[in-house]
Amino acid sequence: MYILKNAWKNITRNKGRNILIGIIIIVIAAASSITLAIRESANDIVNAYMSKNKIEATIGMDRNNLTKMLKDNSSQEKMINAFNDIASVTEDEINNYGNSDYVSEYYYTYNLSVDAKDIKEATDSLVKETTTTKTETDTKTWQQEAPQGGHQRGSPDGGNWKQETSRKTTTTKTEKIFNEKAQNGAFTLLGYKSYDTMAKFISGEYIITEGEVCCDFESDSVVISEELASLNELKVGDEITFVNPNDTNKTYTATITGLYKETTDNSSDMSKMYSNSANQIITNINFIKKILADDEELEATITPTFVIKDEESVDKFTEEVKEKGLSEYYTVTSNIEEIKKATESVDNVKVFATTFLIITLAIGGVVLVVINMINIRERKYEIGVLRTVGMKKRLLSLQFISELLIVAIVSLIIGAGIGSICSVPVANNLLANEISNSSSKYDDIGKNFGFGDTHNNDSNRPNMKNFDFGVANVNQVDSIDAIVDYRVLLKLLGIGLLLTLLSSLASMIAIARFQPLQILKERG
Repeated sequence: MYILKNAWKNITRNKGRNILIGIIIIVIAAASSITLAIRESANDIVNAYMSKNKIEATIGMDRNNLTKMLKDNSSQEKMINAFNDIASVTEDEINNYGNSDYVSEYYYTYNLSVDAKDIKEATDSLVKETTTTKTETDTKTWQQEAPQGGHQRGSPDGGNWKQETSRKTTTTKTEKIFNEKAQNGAFTLLGYKSYDTMAKFISGEYIITEGEVCCDFESDSVVISEELASLNELKVGDEITFVNPNDTNKTYTATITGLYKETTDNSSDMSKMYSNSANQIITNINFIKKILADDEELEATITPTFVIKDEESVDKFTEEVKEKGLSEYYTVTSNIEEIKKATESVDNVKVFATTFLIITLAIGGVVLVVINMINIRERKYEIGVLRTVGMKKRLLSLQFISELLIVAIVSLIIGAGIGSICSVPVANNLLANEISNSSSKYDDIGKNFGFGDTHNNDSNRPNMKNFDFGVANVNQVDSIDAIVDYRVLLKLLGIGLLLTLLSSLASMIAIARFQPLQILKERG
């Protein structure tokens, strides 16, 4: 208790020096609280993105292994035949791969190529022509009575006449050696099973401009591109008749419920009249399965998407899929890099805040050490007197530490208050933008599907907020009103203790080295 009382007297006795120390600590505390608050806010945003963005893995062609395989087949015909021998991933295999401890859920889309009436077919094929030549010979023979007394001219036997005529016939046979996995119809039907699997509409790459995506994923309904509708004078409510590319007698009719456009298409490509999605028609899996059930030879491409539980499980899932029999010509890819890229700007803010915090602490620590060293030199005689009357070095050092600690605690409280006032607007602005963007993201997603305002009372339309659309759920970061919270205060207290011990180190070394009698002699 004596030490604390004496420390407080010394603080009040030397107000100027302690006020200077207090101002320095207040500045350090305010700057530290701001940077710590920004760091915590940035961490909240990053964690929200990482937790709400689904880590998705897909199965695609391994182009490296595919290229090696095609090199062994010199001609284009052999390459196509070798490519056709690669088995496509089946629905049963996808279900097998999805039954994994590393997968939280999975879904898949169907991709089928079909024709339609009055539309030219676009194929990915090789035309092989074979030419054969056939020679035919016709022979005519007749008999004519020779004139009296001689033979008919040109007839060696006098009465028989023979004539031969040769004719060559050339036949060209056309044979198609085509890529069986490529889409060989004019249009591509892309089938989904639910709204939350329609990633391109969720991201805004595709948006509905008229009508809507039908909420009944079992009906015979389609959504077509604006370009296709304009080219063929089609509108919402019209019907399209699709034709089986293998059998033109098999047709299937679907109703247009909406028109969409691609927002990310590269319009600078002047070699194309239409966008990449012009002939892509959106429908549901049920409609495609209806077409497939009518023709065993017709094959759709199934594209799976597996939602992986965490980043560490991606490699484990890849190994598991290979063990389950995935062909060497297929590979597993994930969207981890895309997710990390989405938080790159926030990470940069966090790095800047950390760098600023380190610089502030370094400069502040050096200044405090220098001031404390000057303070010790000024109070050298006081140290000599206290040591002469029998005060131990340990207690004397504790008194100097207590003085600085009292000043530091008061200054930290003031600095934390100032930092809280300044940091809240900064951190709020950082978080509020994200929350505002994510809050409106549901409305944007609803508009992408053609539903307009998602807050409407139409019971026939789904509420977009019932679906888990990844980063759209970042609005659950609600610590915006308590930026300088217990985490920041605890760290700030740790910083204050660290600076106190660091700056007190000079006094402890000086007290340990000072000789009381020598100090008093110098004073005399």
